[in-house]
Amino acid sequence: MSAAPAWGPVSERAGGQVLLRSQPGAIEVTFNRPEKHNAFTAAMYAELEHICELAATTPALHVVVFRGAGGRAFAAGNDISSFTGFSSGADGVAYEARIRGVLDAIAALPQVTIAAVEGHCVGGGLAVANACDLRICTPTARFGYPIARTLGNALSAPIVLRCTEVFGDPLTREMILASRMVDARRAEAVGAVMEVVAPERLEAEVWGVAAGIVQAAPLTIRATKEQLRSGRDGYEAAVDDARLDRVYGSDDFAEGVAAFLAKRRPAFRGEVS
Repeated sequence: MSAAPAWGPVSERAGGQVLLRSQPGAIEVTFNRPEKHNAFTAAMYAELEHICELAATTPALHVVVFRGAGGRAFAAGNDISSFTGFSSGADGVAYEARIRGVLDAIAALPQVTIAAVEGHCVGGGLAVANACDLRICTPTARFGYPIARTLGNALSAPIVLRCTEVFGDPLTREMILASRMVDARRAEAVGAVMEVVAPERLEAEVWGVAAGIVQAAPLTIRATKEQLRSGRDGYEAAVDDARLDRVYGSDDFAEGVAAFLAKRRPAFRGEVS
């Protein structure tokens, strides 16, 4: 895969609100409501969950990229019209549970996930970007949860805590409690985004990173993602030893050692011997 990939045909999902295209080892998911700053609808969330289900069972897939159409927004939260039918707090609890399921599915993907961010990345859009492993943005990117000054709703705790993992506790408090937006410069300074690039370079940068991931050892990436998801509190020596045994006992590890000594590029396959 090159930095300027050759794509297959675009597949329209959720009535064209989500676009999907693929190439060997990677897929790109585009939120396609530019006239609404790519605000999420129920159909879009359902399609995201479906895409995650398929991706999770596709061993040949190594990278999933998420981005927004139009260049003005990654995604500007959720479609507010979806809230008009709420009649009780229970409706909000059920809604947050559905969203949490989608975000958990993104975070649980065995593939490396990348959010390519231009413009506004707020509310549900920021929740999706934070569920990804990596974020690359342009200088126009703005991140935030200004809900205290807009809708007056609340986020489920996992969304808030995931934001603290990506942006840190102080900036998360600033985003929500003070309704302040965080620009690309500050996001990069705290490590929330791996790089800020000019808009004309975003495509090449994202797919340059993706190309390296496609060539990397899948078992190494999968094991690392499992460790990160478990966290320090979820560490179990027996579970981790089994994970390490699987990686060290693989054909890929043998190939990596042989390739290093022979000074050639390893050809990883992601299979366990």
